[in-house]
Amino acid sequence: MQPKIRELLAELARAGFVDRGGKGSHRNYVHPNVVKPITIPGKLGDDAKLYLIKAVQIAIEESKK
Repeated sequence: MQPKIRELLAELARAGFVDRGGKGSHRNYVHPNVVKPITIPGKLGDDAKLYLIKAVQIAIEESKK
């Protein structure tokens, strides 16, 4: 079962990412150790797409360096 968007956002928040806002249903998260911001589209209850799950995992790993 795929995680929901709200679960990905919670993982980003636990990793120290901060929401810098966005346009419409898009949210941009930044972290001081990550060069590129990660954009999370969709409503909180939507299922997360596989590409988005992978992008969040990569960003969290990059933030630990």
